[in-house]
Amino acid sequence: MAQTVLVRNPDVAAGREMLKALDDSRVKIDVALWALFLREYGDWRLVLSSRQLDAEDPREAYGIVFKALDRAHIEVMKTEPIMILRMKDPFVRELRRSFREKEKVREGRNLAGTIGDRFVDHSYIYRIS
Repeated sequence: MAQTVLVRNPDVAAGREMLKALDDSRVKIDVALWALFLREYGDWRLVLSSRQLDAEDPREAYGIVFKALDRAHIEVMKTEPIMILRMKDPFVRELRRSFREKEKVREGRNLAGTIGDRFVDHSYIYRIS
């Protein structure tokens, strides 16, 4: 018998607020989107990717993001999980390649299917550059 997974929608406004906090802290984010990875995690993740964060050890990269959010008084523990991926990650590379070749990214666009090495059930894109 198949199980039904009940997943609520991501908080789009909260994601926008988190990106503004990162921008205000001069943390340049190249790729930002909510992604629902049903097979891997079963919930939404705010996926962030940045050359600036690539230069850091993964723990330090999360520290930079969490400090910026803390300065903006955003309680990280009350947000959906954040996933920082390197710019060379197959998922990020495929996203960037597809939009470079096809069209400019519009906020709110939904992508689904296999992207790079991950299956995405739904997404909400903020930016891909």
